[in-house]
Amino acid sequence: MHRLGRAFLGGLARARAWRPVPRRGAAASGEEEQFVFPEYEPEPVPERREAAPHRKAEPVAERRRGPGAAGRPDPSVPPSGVSCSGCGAELQCRDGAAPGFLPAEKYRSLAGGAAGLRAAVCQRCWLLAHHGRALRLELPPEQHRLVVRAALRRPPRHGRGPLLLYLLDVLELPDPVLPQLPALLSPTAPAAGVLVVGNKVDLLPRDGPGHLGRLRWRVAAACAQAGLRGAPLVGICLVSAKTGFGLEGLVSQLQHSWRGAGDVYLLGATNSGKSTLFNALLRSDYCKSRAPDVVDCATVSPWPGTTLNLLKFPIINPTCDRIFRRQERLKAEAEKTEDQLSNEEIKCLNHLKKQGYLVGRVGRTFQRPKRSPVVDFDPDALSYSVDEDPGYPPQKREEKEEFTYNEVKDARWCFDTPGIAKEDCVLNLLTEKEVKLVLPTHAIVPRTFILKPEMVLFLAALGRIDYLQGKKPAWFSVVASNLLPVHVTTMSKADAIYEKYAGKELLKVPMGGEERMKEFPPLIPQDITLEGIGTTEAVADIKLSSAGWVAVTAHPQEKLLLRAYTPKGTALVVREPPLLPYICNIRGARIAGTAAYRTKKPPSLVENLKTTGSR
Repeated sequence: MHRLGRAFLGGLARARAWRPVPRRGAAASGEEEQFVFPEYEPEPVPERREAAPHRKAEPVAERRRGPGAAGRPDPSVPPSGVSCSGCGAELQCRDGAAPGFLPAEKYRSLAGGAAGLRAAVCQRCWLLAHHGRALRLELPPEQHRLVVRAALRRPPRHGRGPLLLYLLDVLELPDPVLPQLPALLSPTAPAAGVLVVGNKVDLLPRDGPGHLGRLRWRVAAACAQAGLRGAPLVGICLVSAKTGFGLEGLVSQLQHSWRGAGDVYLLGATNSGKSTLFNALLRSDYCKSRAPDVVDCATVSPWPGTTLNLLKFPIINPTCDRIFRRQERLKAEAEKTEDQLSNEEIKCLNHLKKQGYLVGRVGRTFQRPKRSPVVDFDPDALSYSVDEDPGYPPQKREEKEEFTYNEVKDARWCFDTPGIAKEDCVLNLLTEKEVKLVLPTHAIVPRTFILKPEMVLFLAALGRIDYLQGKKPAWFSVVASNLLPVHVTTMSKADAIYEKYAGKELLKVPMGGEERMKEFPPLIPQDITLEGIGTTEAVADIKLSSAGWVAVTAHPQEKLLLRAYTPKGTALVVREPPLLPYICNIRGARIAGTAAYRTKKPPSLVENLKTTGSR
């Protein structure tokens, strides 16, 4: 009986030798035997128990939108006029379903303090940051787009239009929002230029020499297809806002080509990493030296649409002296080896290496020396008898620094804007827990399978590819979150497996059993014809919406007839040429008796750091 591959339930856990793990009772029941690949299996996370076991279950649609706000509102209190420092929404306690909500008691407590509501965050941002939970909000579908359009159509400041820093998720190529960019701009006062930044390159493995050049070419092709050519396109950069790769080069390009001539707006689709980049630039040489002490970081979450309004920090004026000092620092940093780094820097690098293939070190040339803390000494508070408990004064809330008038009167600002929602995206159908499993947060480990005609590959219950016709076996390399399972079976069993296991642990996402699958859209097929170009180079990617993609590699001139499925209402894209054409070669030996190959994780690379012993 043919053994069928089940899943790489990978995270970044410890590496272990492969061993097949058959499903208990398979032989006795006569059902097909399954196994897992434990190379990147995550540690089990204990489930949190609900405090109210008899509470009526929430409808699936409500769970997808997130829980409601906690705490009492007070409709009599007017809006504050102060923005949440995490998402930009106006703080208020009138409506728990509206952006910027704080419970009335917390709102009054903060408003009555010395610092007021400055630097406060709304309840939604607090829950996202501390518990990874997204509150349910009642927002019109076009709300984010309207905020972005209004910001881009403001009258030009400083005599010229803004620079648009468009952030593009390279995993989502071709970007679905980039062609919509011209419609957002003002026809009378267009932007002075667009700098396109390809983000999340750290998640993709190096499939061969020049892989970053190929990625850059694909981003440039997407820009040309969207109508961005010539003068409006200032340049293209590849970065990882999370690991810091390419960020020093991005700052240098901004300071040399733009020089603070006007404001800068971070734009892009939801989940492209705008807020992560905003926070990284806030701690770089691109902002004023005091900005990190005054401006709070934006709230970052995998839940789409975290940023609700504009956030901003002031851009430093890149004078000749400052650019020279910065270049001197970068030269000195590039000469260092890992042995010369501090223990804290090494610990940080090792942490980032576990998360991405490409890592960068982002430093600061211009920063104020930290003030030594002032200790309030009260001798009376230390004087107490044997029968008395010592008195501890209430903890003082740290005063928030503010910019002076001279610091910001002529400042140029970098704005973070709300993400523009992607239509036809599978993430719009998923719950909060499911989104966390689908969106990759660590370096993707490719999983390659060799399929014969009439075999089927499932990517969770979100995508399916049938190999209908062909004369020879072909290779299918899955590039998706390591937490999403892959299951291989035969066409005769595929429908029954989906019917039986969709919503359950085998296919994992969606989760929630039959109740969940009743509301989940059915899988819709699309036939695809491909012709192989060689056993070491993929001919195309089959992109299963935002769940990931499968690179198909076949023998030269071998014609394949495939049928791919995605949930109804989501986009299926055949990407030619593929994003990582040589991804099939990142694999180990064939696992005997199975359709799977052992996985192989390429090493991480640290930018601008000499290896030990190099000259």
